[in-house]
Formats: sequence, structure tokens, C-alpha cells
Amino acid sequence: MRTQHIAIRVDASHEIGTGHFMRCLTLADALNQHNAQVTFVCRHLPEYLANTLTEKGHHLIMLKNDFNTKTIGDLTHSHWLGASQQSDAMECIRLLGHQQWDWLIVDHYALDARWELALKTLIKKVMVIDDLADRQHDCDVLLDQNFFLNLKERYTHKIPSNCVALLGPSYALLQPLYAKLHQSLVLKSLPVRRIFIFFGGIDNENLTSRTIDAFQRLKRTDITLDIVMTDKSPHFASIKEQIGGYSNICLYSTIPTLAPVMYKADLAIGAGGATTWERLCLGLPSIVISIADNQKNVSTHLANAGLIKYLGSHKKVTVEEIHQALLLLIQTPSLSSWSAKCFEMCDGQGTLRVVDQLLLPTTKVPL
Repeated sequence: MRTQHIAIRVDASHEIGTGHFMRCLTLADALNQHNAQVTFVCRHLPEYLANTLTEKGHHLIMLKNDFNTKTIGDLTHSHWLGASQQSDAMECIRLLGHQQWDWLIVDHYALDARWELALKTLIKKVMVIDDLADRQHDCDVLLDQNFFLNLKERYTHKIPSNCVALLGPSYALLQPLYAKLHQSLVLKSLPVRRIFIFFGGIDNENLTSRTIDAFQRLKRTDITLDIVMTDKSPHFASIKEQIGGYSNICLYSTIPTLAPVMYKADLAIGAGGATTWERLCLGLPSIVISIADNQKNVSTHLANAGLIKYLGSHKKVTVEEIHQALLLLIQTPSLSSWSAKCFEMCDGQGTLRVVDQLLLPTTKVPL
């Protein structure tokens, strides 16, 4: 089988977060298992993430990082790019022009059809990963793994008529371990014995601290709190100090996957980003606090469908509100039926479905 060459344009930073990069890395690992060579193209990428992808055998091309705050485009997230779309596209074309590429995958809120069209002079097949449906795309495949009641209408007139649309949690880009654990899962039920906290590796808003405070107010030494936060977070040291003396609070900082810790939990508290689909796959009832504007809409839809307990934006949620939600949910008699509903929403096979579409496109799923 011929080696396929695939480029991925994605960034990660304190403002952007790591979710876009991590889901692209999951997809890259799966593509690599199917004889594809993946090259990441990034302008912003912390060194520890760069080391992670090269250790996994992927290539990395870094764009110039001469951020200019005056370079603002007309998209809501244009400031994430650190350059104009045109200059970013031209630099990508120059750096990728040394060989033939089978696919370009782009996961970036600051890029739209103008950038994608420019890259099509070099790479004929483009896949876009999006969550927002707030801009035009010129692509062959579009992936939006989110849950919306109006899912199919969101991209009407925003993608070409012949674009293959992969929509919903059945296409969620999860590590293969989630599918394996999904198959052996025992649904959650009372009593709650472990609670899982994860607001992203960095957690700029320090929601972890608020949640720990709310948990400590429960005074439940029979419940264990599992926290995941990278030691690169500016709040890591203060979190360690906050949990000092609590034998039932565990802090994990360097783990390759959240899956085993999440699998053991009976209840979770976290943000409304990519980890949402991991929690659903493992049938884990969750309290959700949105940490970005783009998470509010999908969190509202999930809450209306009875899949999460949504407390609102990080800007407004208080320690007492988290405490009251915990107090209610650790004794809710409907925990098992809630867990079953989550379990049915996502089977963890999404990454393989996307790989099949890219490398073995036998089935078309037009919008």
C-alpha cells in the first residue's frame, strides 16, 4: 500500500487551549497506523506538545511566530492566528511545496474558505474540523463532532454541495482506548465514590480551585476526588497547596490519557470542550462549566437533551453553585439512567470512521 502524505494545520496556546491539537494528534496516530505519514504545521505550539508529536513519529513544521496584535482579520477568532490568512497560506504553500500531499486537515477557528482555497493550489483534498459553523469553508470533507438538535442545518450554505459532512458524536476523535473501555463499561450508579475533575491541561480560569473548594465543603471523606492538570498550568503549585492534607484528593499531571482515571469515576466536573465526548463514551454523568463562548451553545443543547448538568459560563459560576450541584447529584436516584443515556450517545469508534473516510472513501455522507 502506498504511503499517504497528510498535513495538519493546527495551533495550541494558553488562549487557544490544547483540545484542537490533541484531537488532531489522536487522528494522526490512527492515520499512522494505516500507513500514512503525518506532518503538523503550527505557528503556536508549546515545546512539550512539539516533543510529544515527534516522539510519536510525526513530522513538525513551525511557521514564523512574529505575532503582531495589529494583524486582525474579520473572523471572531482572527486574533488566534498571529498573521493574516493570506500570509499564513503563502507561508504554508512555501513550506509544503516540496512534495505531493494527499490530504490537508485544518483545525483552526481563524481560518476559512479563503485560506482553504489558497491551499488547494497545492493540495487538492482538504478536510476541515470545525465546531462553530460561523464561517464559509471550501473543503471536501467537514467534521463537526458536536451534538446539536439542528445539526444538519448548521452548515447549510457554508460548505460546497459535494462536501462530505461527518456530523455528530459518532465521529468524535477519541483515542482507541475509549472504544475498548466503552465495550466493557458498567453503568454508573449510587453510591458515588469517585469524582473526576478536568478543565483542560492549563485551566486558565482556575476552575479546578473553585471545584476543589466546593468538594471540600461536602466534608465527604468517603468520596475520592481525582484531578488532572498539567504541571505547565500557572495554577499547578497553588492547587497542590490547596489539596495538601486531604488523603482523598489525588492530583495527576503526567498521564498519556484521561481514560483510566475517567473510567473509575462515578461523576465528573469539567469544561464543555472535546472531553465532553470522552465522558459520554464512558457513560459518565457530568457537571459542565463552559470556559469559552463556543462551548455555551453545545452545552445548552446537551443539557436540554438530559446528557449533562450545565451550570453556565465560568465568568458567573460560583463555588456555592458547584457545591449545591454536587450535593444534589451525589444522591440522585437517576444516576444509572443518566449514565445509560450518555453511553448510548458515543461509542468511541469515531476516529476509525474518519480514517475510513480519508483513506478508504467507500461511503459518502453528503449534507
